[in-house]
Amino acid sequence: MKTRSAIAIVLVTLLLAGVAVALAGQKQVSDDSIYDLVRRKLASDPVVKGGALEVDVQQGVVTLRGSVELAKQKTRAEKIAKKVDGVKKVVNQLEVRRRESR
Repeated sequence: MKTRSAIAIVLVTLLLAGVAVALAGQKQVSDDSIYDLVRRKLASDPVVKGGALEVDVQQGVVTLRGSVELAKQKTRAEKIAKKVDGVKKVVNQLEVRRRESR
C-alpha cells in the first residue's frame, strides 16, 4: 500500500512539473509590446502605409480602426497584425474609403 502511494505521489509530482515547464515555455507578451510592433509593421508596410491607422490592444486582442483606400490594404493590415507575437485575435474595423479626386 505504501508503495502505491509513493508511486502516485511521484507521478503527480512529475505531471505537475511537466505542466509548469509547459506554461513557462509560453512567453507572455505585454499589450504595450504588441501595440508597438503592430504600429511599426503597419507603418512600414508598402501596401498598407498604416501610419494613420488606430491600433488598440486589450489582453492580446488587437482592434484596428480608421480608413484605407483599398480593400487589399484592409486585408493586409489584418494579416500583419495577426502575425505579431502575442496577438490572440484581430478585430478589423477598418473602413474602405476611396479618396475623392479634386
